[in-house]
This record gives sequence, C-alpha cells and structure tokens, in this order.
Amino acid sequence: MAVERTFSILKPDATARNLTGAINAIIEQAGLRIVAQKRVQITRKQAEQFYSVHRERPFFRELVDFMVSGPVVVQVLEGENAIAKYREVMGATDPAKAAPGTIRKVHAKSIGENSVHGSDAAETAAREIAQFFSENEIVG
Repeated sequence: MAVERTFSILKPDATARNLTGAINAIIEQAGLRIVAQKRVQITRKQAEQFYSVHRERPFFRELVDFMVSGPVVVQVLEGENAIAKYREVMGATDPAKAAPGTIRKVHAKSIGENSVHGSDAAETAAREIAQFFSENEIVG
C-alpha cells in the first residue's frame, strides 16, 4: 500500500453549521492525517476554474454560486490509499444513498449541499492541492 495525498473541501453548508471539527474527527478516525488545512473564501474565478470539468453540465452555474456563497475549509489529507479511502469516508454524493457513518450520510443536507469534496484521482489531487496550497504550507 502506498502513502498518498488527497485534497478535501469542507463546503459552505458544512462551515455554516460549524461542522469542521465533527468532519475532521471522521476523517481522522478513518486513519487519514490532515497535513494542511485553512479556511478560505473561494472567488468566483477560482470556483469556475476548479469545477471547469463540469462547465457544460446544467448544474455548473448553481455549483459555482454555492461554492462562493460562504467560506470553505480546504485540506490536504495523507494516508495509505488516501484518495480511495477519503472517497469511501465521504460516501455517495446523494446522502440518501450514502453508507451509514459516512460524512455525507451524517452531515449532508442534499445532493447539492453535500458537505464535502474529495479528489477522484492522483492527478486531480495534485492539481487541486496546488491550486490552494504552496508546498511550504503542507506539513507532512
């Protein structure tokens, strides 16, 4: 098994409800380490760039509007197979279909307000981490 890093966002619906600590507890209980974390307000330009893969999808504008609606917490997580593990810990995008104990089952309000984002592949994780963190901000 390889130690790797992944990127996480605690979305505006989670930060508005002061869930950072509760979500971090789930992340850490899953064996992932938080090696960088900061609270930021994403700009419209950052959100459009971040979600550019969805630009042609009907939900793109609504997603961007949501992501700039309030502060978020961006994180770098590290651990054995961190990308797959975090995706498992997040749960299905639809909280109604998420497994018990997952972040989205416990905390998400809806498919749109699903509390967290996690990278889907190593290349994506590297790009997403670089968008929000400099190498000296990550303490591994």
